[in-house]
Amino acid sequence: MKCPYCSAPDSKVVNSRSSDDGTAIRRRRECLACARRFTTYERAQLEPLMVVKRGGVRQAFNPDKLLRGLTLATEKRPVTEEQLRAFAYSFEDEVQTPEISSEEIGRRAMNFLKPLDEVAYIRFASVYRDFDSLERFIEEIRGLKDES
Repeated sequence: MKCPYCSAPDSKVVNSRSSDDGTAIRRRRECLACARRFTTYERAQLEPLMVVKRGGVRQAFNPDKLLRGLTLATEKRPVTEEQLRAFAYSFEDEVQTPEISSEEIGRRAMNFLKPLDEVAYIRFASVYRDFDSLERFIEEIRGLKDES
């Protein structure tokens, strides 16, 4: 496994264990070159979930891409990495269809973030809904206040 820090090609497994739901194996690895540790997940892949993008292009679902978006939205917010990982890596298991639209992924991610942290929700919504003006931000925030 290539090190995400220094790109060295070799690492050793320090610890392995099953995930909480038993659908993946979590491995703690140590880079043999820089000695930094990182985590990998191994899971069986039966049929890849296909994402239908706004332009009609189809591509395989990538939980790391979803995790990246969630991580950006929750930066410096009181949401743990474990919460984000659990959502992103269980997402594919929750979807009952072979295809899902990118809009549906965004909607589900917003529904996940909304009860956790409203600021992270607004950050994610601003990208997902492509806010193009201050009025759209204010409208979304008012909607949050009305629901409270």
